[in-house]
Amino acid sequence: MLLVFDVGNTNTVVGVYDGDQLKQHWRISSDRGKTVDEYGMLISDLFSHAGLVRKEITATIISSVVPPLTIPLSHVCQRYFGLEPIVIGPGVKTGISIRYDNSREVGADRIVNAVGAYKKHGGPLIIVDFGTATTYCAIAENGDYLGGVIVPGIGISAEALFQRAAKLPRVELMKPKSVIARNTVSGMQSGLIYGTVGQVDELVQRMKAEMQGNPKVIATGGLANLIAQESKTIEVVEPLLTLEGLLAIYELNKHEVKRAKS
Repeated sequence: MLLVFDVGNTNTVVGVYDGDQLKQHWRISSDRGKTVDEYGMLISDLFSHAGLVRKEITATIISSVVPPLTIPLSHVCQRYFGLEPIVIGPGVKTGISIRYDNSREVGADRIVNAVGAYKKHGGPLIIVDFGTATTYCAIAENGDYLGGVIVPGIGISAEALFQRAAKLPRVELMKPKSVIARNTVSGMQSGLIYGTVGQVDELVQRMKAEMQGNPKVIATGGLANLIAQESKTIEVVEPLLTLEGLLAIYELNKHEVKRAKS
């Protein structure tokens, strides 16, 4: 079985694949303060609760946009599973070409999303990932990664309003009853949700105008379903796209899996 880690700035998604079947997945906090053993015991407890056996894991792969967590989680793979993880980065086969000024600047999550989406849907594609930042990625018909857009995520925007405006509260990110709100909380929710929907539709239309063909628009990330319900351009929601991309990249690199040195 394959153990996968999708390490984001806010949350880390951990998954276990048996062949191409996702057996289990969990979402945990991306806590830079946790030690290797704290993460190791947490994952061991999750395995135990799900009835999984650590010895059945034969390979591990990590996608991380948080460098301070990449090494601790690599050590978890070594110490608790006896395996050297594949870490998404230079030298790892992805099957796609990155047409970026500096390919090292592209986040691992964006590359993994591109691989997963292209394998499942073909191209051309536009991928919208609602994470800590909201990212927009353009994928050509032949699978080339063309580039994209990065904007503050919905959560960051909501927190900025709370932090910088003395009389505005923290609000739950949910769709209000109407766009024209009659109280402060609903007004903030309207701006955050419908403002994001407007941003998505405008940026997607502008990206389409610069791309060849008719790109399919795929959304992923925590708030993808909420925004997709209101968007005119999002066609498909893939909540576990990054995990699927990690599985696809593992298949291209599985001959590189090694046992950790004891």
